This record gives sequence, structure tokens and C-alpha cells, in this order.
Amino acid sequence: MIPQSFIQDLLNRVDLVEVVGRYVKLRRSGANFSGLCPFHNEKSPSFTVSPTKQFYHCFGCQAHGTAIGFLMEYSGLSFPEAVRELAQSLGMAVPEQDDRLTPEERVAEVAHSMTLGENLVTAMDYYRAQLKGSSRAIAYLKGRGLTGEVAARFGLGYAPPGWQNLAAVFRDYGQASLSDCGLVIDRQDEGNHKRYDRFRDRIMFPIRNARGQVVGFGGRIIDSGEPKYLNSPETPVFQKGNELYGLFEARASIREVGYAIVVEGYMDVVALAQLGFANAVATLGTACTTQHVQKLVRQTDRIVFSFDGDAAGRKAAWRALEASLPYAADNKAFSFLFLPPEHDPDSFIRESGDAAFLAEIQAALPLSEFLVRELCTGKDLALAEGRAKLLFEAKPHLQALPAGALRLQILRELARLAQTSADEVSAFAELPSGVTQRRAPPRAKRTAPSPIDTQIMRLLLAHPHLFAELDPAARAILTSHPLSAMAVLLGACAESAPGATLASLSETLLRGPEGEFFAELVKQVLDGAEADRETALGDLRAAIAKLRNRQIRSELDGLAQRATADPVAKARIRELMDEQRRLNHEARPNLSD
Repeated sequence: MIPQSFIQDLLNRVDLVEVVGRYVKLRRSGANFSGLCPFHNEKSPSFTVSPTKQFYHCFGCQAHGTAIGFLMEYSGLSFPEAVRELAQSLGMAVPEQDDRLTPEERVAEVAHSMTLGENLVTAMDYYRAQLKGSSRAIAYLKGRGLTGEVAARFGLGYAPPGWQNLAAVFRDYGQASLSDCGLVIDRQDEGNHKRYDRFRDRIMFPIRNARGQVVGFGGRIIDSGEPKYLNSPETPVFQKGNELYGLFEARASIREVGYAIVVEGYMDVVALAQLGFANAVATLGTACTTQHVQKLVRQTDRIVFSFDGDAAGRKAAWRALEASLPYAADNKAFSFLFLPPEHDPDSFIRESGDAAFLAEIQAALPLSEFLVRELCTGKDLALAEGRAKLLFEAKPHLQALPAGALRLQILRELARLAQTSADEVSAFAELPSGVTQRRAPPRAKRTAPSPIDTQIMRLLLAHPHLFAELDPAARAILTSHPLSAMAVLLGACAESAPGATLASLSETLLRGPEGEFFAELVKQVLDGAEADRETALGDLRAAIAKLRNRQIRSELDGLAQRATADPVAKARIRELMDEQRRLNHEARPNLSD
């Protein structure tokens, strides 16, 4: 787990305008920057980045957040991945609370990963330059119907024949990092050490991660030979089970059309992009994994798997289904498209047209139908034994599905086929008897913040450092406040690092139990005018004085009935009235409830 103090320090150092500017064309607009929102289609800019608040906000689709949130939303990264991406860009090593590495070892690890990445980019540039000079490689790509524009978009290149071409590219061909990133192979032959290029005489497909960094290569042989496709080996920066080819290039198209197509190979992805389907990705010569599906569901709610209709294709589809089950929530849609055995997506579109391919996508088998159909295959449901085997094989898949309407519908269909009830199938599969959901308390029972409460919290959100500048009496007034959101905010302010900002504080608050409340409050802060530190501090002190005045009036009302018979109550009333006069004298005249 990444310490919260590090996250705050990271957000205090990062420049959000620079981070967002890598992906969005921004123009200065007064104190802020604006551009076209990357999260929805628009023709006039409604996307604003505040360099002082270190926060972005779209007035069209209401997307907002910090640099971490932007990378998560735009690149589909998990929270730890986004933190590490930002930290690496600043040369910071991310500590883990259970980290066994020393800070020095962690810095060395980050530096090594950066070296591997630099080597891979150097190799990609070399392969791209070689493609331009190889008429044979160019003829192959043209024969596959690819244009230079698409080849450039995917960074396609060519590794020429020869054993040590990269020796002319890297000053030190013997450096260990070339082997560590998979560009060369080391081998002992009769006691002699030999090193040679891994990729030779192949069309080269750079593999980018979700952040656009080159992490490996796929190489396709031009003529006959084995293997037809050769991938980079597993390295510190590349794990096949985690990466999807073409995801970085496909993100914008996936958002635009609303779904992703998962195909089997590099050339399928590039060919589909050439033919107008730029929302395709591919697994890297391995079965679809839960990590692959997790990356995709961060980008879209609909995923279409396209496989060959032969036995191998159906086996691959079944593996993809198993990987998808944990993510098959009611708001997600997974479907499976099987083309005729003689076709891949490229050949099918060229023969039948893109409209026919779109029709196939729309008619793809939903996950529920594919699951039930495959479970029933080879079983005689007229026999008790066949129905029992159906339920036996269905059990682990039902357990993998998240609780919800989809699982209930599949339960009912299996119960119908097995000639039993949904409750009995549920009991056999050992599913929880009911769905337990955490629900927020009804709004009527919540303590709603008053305008003065909201003003105080807005000021502390926008200027977290002001809490430390309050005198003990003012802090005591706030910490005695009964509103739970106030307690959460004060705790975050007290624990924040010096120089904390709205951005760094909100990363803590938006992920906490009062996240929904603070999301609305953050929006109010973003929509409001920016106040300088002195003005904000004066407003905060005046608001606290007003809050204390309200508390005094409430206590006075409670003491009034006891005052005639209780000398202690009388003394307390005098004490409170003295405090009230002092507060009224100190209060700014323009402050009102």
C-alpha cells in the first residue's frame, strides 16, 4: 500500500497542466487553461485545468479530478499504476508500506526500468528507419492492404537479416540491459559466450502499455518460417498476461464507438484500423487473462471477443469467458463473435464489407448465452446424470459471477434446464443467500450542513494549510462539530503535508466514506472564485466566529428555562453572553448567516 503522505507530496510536486498537456491541446484562458474534453465528444472547449488548484474540471460531462484521476480516466490505469507513472516522470521512487526494498534499492529499480524503456525506444526508431529502406518489407505491408499512415500510427518497423545489427545502434552492445529488455539473446556455445539480436528479418510491431511507453515487440516473419510470430520475452517492464496490443492506439476510438473488439493477432488489429475499426486490441500470443479484461473494462462497458470458429477459436473464447466472469456486472456487456473458419476479420471485411462485419458484431453471442450453451454441450439433459453434471460444471462459474441481476437470470435458466428451482441451484453452488449492500443512510436522517458549515469546509478544501494557522480555540470549535464530514475533513487537514493543496487533499477525501459529499463540495470550490491566502484566512476566522455564535445561541436557548432556579446556569449564561459580545465585536460586518 502506498503511504498517503507520499501521494500528497507527489501531487504537490506535479504540474497538472504539463500532465494533461501531453494528451490534450490546452490554451491559456485567464488564470486557467482550457481545451476540448478528452472524455466526451465536443466542438467547443468546456474542459478547464487550474494550475493553482491543480485540478481539472469539465463543465460538459462533469469529469474532474487530480493528475492521478486524469491518468486513471484517460489511460485506464489503476490507482497504483497512475501514482507510479507520475512518480517516475518526476524521478521519485514510490515507497510501499510493506516494501522490503530500501529507498536506495527502489531508486535503482526505477532507474533500471527507465534504462530498459530507453533501449526499447531506440530499437523502435531503428526498426522504423529500416522499414523505409526495405522494399521487400514495404511490399509485404502493402500486400496486406496497409497504408503508410497506419504503419506510422502503430510504429511498424523492420528488423533486417543479420545477427548483430543492433551493435551499430547501441554504443555498448554488451550491456546487460539489452538482454534484460529482450532485444538480444545470450547463449553459451561450447564454453563460448555468444550474443545476437532476438529479432531478425521480421516486420516489427512495437507493444505499448496503456501509458504509451514501448515495453516490448512482436515480430512477424515475412516469408515462410517458424515461429510465424515472435514476442519479446517476459521482462521487468513487459508481462504478456498484463498487456494488450493496440490498446494505447485504440483508446479514443473505444470511447467514441462505445465498445472494444478483442482479436487474436497484431495484424488483425492493424488491418482493422486500416478498414475503419480502430477500436480493436489483441492479446499477445497468450490466452485472455483477468488482467486483460480489467484493463478493458476501465475503458468501456462493452467488449466483443472475435475468434475463429474452429475448435482452437472456441477454446480461446471459453478462456476469455472465464476471465470475464468476475467483471460481468449488470452494467457491463461481454459478447462473442465467431467468424467462418476460412476468415479472419480482415478477410471477412474485404469480402463482405464493413456493414456485414458490424452486423456480426451486433449479433454476437452474449456471455450468458455462450456460457449456458457451452455448459450444456455433450450432456443428455433428459437424464438426471446429465442435469447433475450440468450443475456440477456450472458451480465454479456461478461463484465467479458478481451478485446481481445477470447472475440471477443465468441461475433461472440453469434451473429450468436442470428441472429444479433457482433457489436449489443457488444452494448447490453455495452462493450467498442474499445480496448484502452497503447503503447510505436516508437523506432525512443525515445531518445536513448549514451554509456556514459549507463555507468553512469549502475554505479548508481550497486552502488546507489554513487549518494549521488557526489558534487552538478556533480549532477546538471545529473539532467539536457534530457533522461527520467536518470531522473527516479536519482529520485530513491535520494529517496533510505542509503545502497541501485541493488536489492532494481531495485524493484522500474522494476515496473515503464521505466521498460523494466531498465530490459535490470540490465542484463548488472549482466553480467559485479564487481567493488569496490572507483573504481566505480572514473569511475562515470570521466563519468560525459565526459558527461559535450559533453554538452559543443554541446553548443559551437550552439554559434559559433553568436560569431562574439554577445559579450554575445563570453563571454559564453570563459567560456565554460575554463571549458572544466579544465575537460580535470581532466579527466582520459583512458576514451573515
